[in-house]
Amino acid sequence: MDLRTRISTALKAAMKNKETERLGTLRLINAAIKDKDIALRGEGAEEGVGDAEVLAILGRMVKQRQESARAYEEGGRLDLAERERAEMAVIEEFLPRQLTEDEVAQAIGAAIQKTGAATIRDMGRVMGQLKADYAGRMDFGSVGPMVKDRLA
Repeated sequence: MDLRTRISTALKAAMKNKETERLGTLRLINAAIKDKDIALRGEGAEEGVGDAEVLAILGRMVKQRQESARAYEEGGRLDLAERERAEMAVIEEFLPRQLTEDEVAQAIGAAIQKTGAATIRDMGRVMGQLKADYAGRMDFGSVGPMVKDRLA
């Protein structure tokens, strides 16, 4: 079952069960996906967003919630921080399991070997390979420095 179908099914279940917080988050996810569909249609694309792009959208939404929760905590608004964390939990249900640090290190090694990277100039190819193989399964912001260290 593709991600759109899973999200739609969860949305319908939340409506039936009258889970208002969950329903609101699922509607936000749907709106973000539809926004991207409309943007792609404007560029002349025939189809809507695929699973890889949906994963990217969900990843961005989780990052936004993390930053908001941190800001709310610093501002002393723990109630709002808790709401952001609840939204994050709903969004993360649709993301694949995140790789552990050891798995990330192995993935980096495999990507370096697969691309034949030898110097820091090859970092873009390695990151492209990782993004193609592990979309939504690792935080590429923290992986970049690790790749840089391996190639330096």
